[in-house]
Amino acid sequence: MRPETRRPTPPPQRVDLRRIVLVGIAAWLVALVVAVVLLATGTQGWQWVAICGAGIALGGLGLLWDRRHR
Repeated sequence: MRPETRRPTPPPQRVDLRRIVLVGIAAWLVALVVAVVLLATGTQGWQWVAICGAGIALGGLGLLWDRRHR
């Protein structure tokens, strides 16, 4: 109600983006294994393997971005 009595905004938290991106890549790797198994059994098509590969590739780009912008 009264902006003059509001507390100051806290500083942003430092986050290790490398760890977060690595967890994401690990999740895509698990999904890739599942997709390859489903492809081998004929249940799903190759599109799921390509999607998982794209997720891993984008994670790799995220690691490169994190290294340059620490």
